[in-house]
Amino acid sequence: MFNRLKPYFIKYKYYFILGFIFVVFKNFFQSHSVPFMNEAIDALRPSLPGQEITVYAQLAGFLSDHWGVRILFLYIFLFVIMELMHAVFLYAMRQTLIVASRKIEYDLRGDFFKHLQKLHVQFFQNTQTGDLMNRMISDLSNVRDVLGPGIMYTANTIVSFIFVVPLMIQISPKLTLAAFIPLLVLSFAINRLSKLIHVRSQKVQEKLSDISSLAQENFSGIRVIKSYVRELFEISRFRSLSEEYVTLNMDMVRVRGIMMSSVILTIGLSVATLLWFGGRLIALQEITIGHFAAFNFYLAMLIWPIIALGWVLSIFQRGSASMIRMNAILETQPKIKDDHGVSHVTQLKGKIEFRNMNFSYQDQRTVLKNINLSIEPGMIVGVVGQTGSGKSTLVNLIPRLFEVPKDSLFIDGIEIHRIPLATLRGHIGMVPQDNFLFSDSILNNVIFGVDESVMNQVERATEVAQLRSNIEEFPEKYETIIGERGITLSGGQKQRLAIARAVMCDPKILILDDSLSSVDTRTEDEILSHLRNLMQDRTCLIVSHRIQTVKYADLIITLSDGEIIERGTHEELVSLDGVYADMYQRQLLEEEMETLDQ
Repeated sequence: MFNRLKPYFIKYKYYFILGFIFVVFKNFFQSHSVPFMNEAIDALRPSLPGQEITVYAQLAGFLSDHWGVRILFLYIFLFVIMELMHAVFLYAMRQTLIVASRKIEYDLRGDFFKHLQKLHVQFFQNTQTGDLMNRMISDLSNVRDVLGPGIMYTANTIVSFIFVVPLMIQISPKLTLAAFIPLLVLSFAINRLSKLIHVRSQKVQEKLSDISSLAQENFSGIRVIKSYVRELFEISRFRSLSEEYVTLNMDMVRVRGIMMSSVILTIGLSVATLLWFGGRLIALQEITIGHFAAFNFYLAMLIWPIIALGWVLSIFQRGSASMIRMNAILETQPKIKDDHGVSHVTQLKGKIEFRNMNFSYQDQRTVLKNINLSIEPGMIVGVVGQTGSGKSTLVNLIPRLFEVPKDSLFIDGIEIHRIPLATLRGHIGMVPQDNFLFSDSILNNVIFGVDESVMNQVERATEVAQLRSNIEEFPEKYETIIGERGITLSGGQKQRLAIARAVMCDPKILILDDSLSSVDTRTEDEILSHLRNLMQDRTCLIVSHRIQTVKYADLIITLSDGEIIERGTHEELVSLDGVYADMYQRQLLEEEMETLDQ
């Protein structure tokens, strides 16, 4: 499951190599400071008859006749030096391994976000936003813990045992065996408990995704919630999910508590065993008090790695559960991407042809049937029809927001799959139904689709969208922050800002998907008048429920149940006395009724 991280390890291999070197030096100096403490303790008492004078004592004897005091000072000084080096390499170890984990986290988060940007629209329709946010933040943090503390403490534990255990055996093999017997039982218990942590950690992360999704939906839909007085209901839903999350967390914490308690109990048993057997060995003069103190010091050096072992195993289990969740996203392949046989097209004129197109979403019922339509550059085409007739689906296929059947859609005579996506979408300006705006300034929303811009171009785009006069009334004008999804703007202002953003791209194909429904008829006429002048050599498709919006189009098509049932100019369709004419008459009647009501 961590195989996907291999490229990141390779990229930062020198950090890990240096980190492991620092781990070795850190443990070397820590473990080799103990003999000085051992000698210092033994130097505090007279040598027993027949006891060997150590090399350190002989060295100190040359320095002074009062060798007892001097040697004690020497041992303490050397001990401090060794501990100082231990501290230096401890810092260096953390500065390499922990920093490497942060750098990998940075790269992995960027790659995860980049991968999400490549995925098709349907993926986001079927995946909750809160779940994606949780995987990108919480799950990624769990993976980072594996790469940083997980690897660092694992390496430190292994190296500590390599350095310390031989030194403990050198003091007393029997004492070492007695101290480590409880650890064998601990390793078995940890192995069983870590599997439980893995399962429960995965459930915790899934429930956290549900909470994130609910919160995100509530924040985005707060107006609807307040309008329907559903605050208490949503609070109840949130509380219910939170209680489930707490229950799952408590289950995992309970297992982790058992694991950590087992570690502490094992350490206690080891210390008790050490005191019992060690005391007997001192009484039998098999070891000195200094050796016994050194042995205790060595065991103390292993206590934190042993404690960390339980924590690290928990980190690895949480990290593996989170990595599985991230891999599920990273292994999702974009359904819409450039084909191998893509041509090197860089410019498009805007001719659009649908040839016998049939389209359905994920093998569901057919949404579009037998679509045959030819649109020349410079034409304005209106698309009308009842709700659910397939209007939005038709125009969404042009920028390949959904996968298009082979040999059914052509741009400038080129089959759409052979046109690079960047080229195709770079020549299309689209204003979708939801008019999504970013929580930023008006200026940054207008220039969102272009890399470079000048102010006169921005003013021209807002003028075409009939928004410039409104912007001039704002205190901060184009620098006005519009809030999340443009919450500070009216519905009509949102639509006009979205139109200005599309116009700013200077597209060869402009698609307005019911993008004038919230503006008054006078403003709508002015926008359409400017668009007709702007799009003289470009293609424009206007989807609308209002006949008034499309009546001056060069071609109008009427969709019903996914099929084009009528096509022609406004006058031709009215004279047919069909669906279009019926829609037109009903809208005229509605306008007359509104006039009478006023």
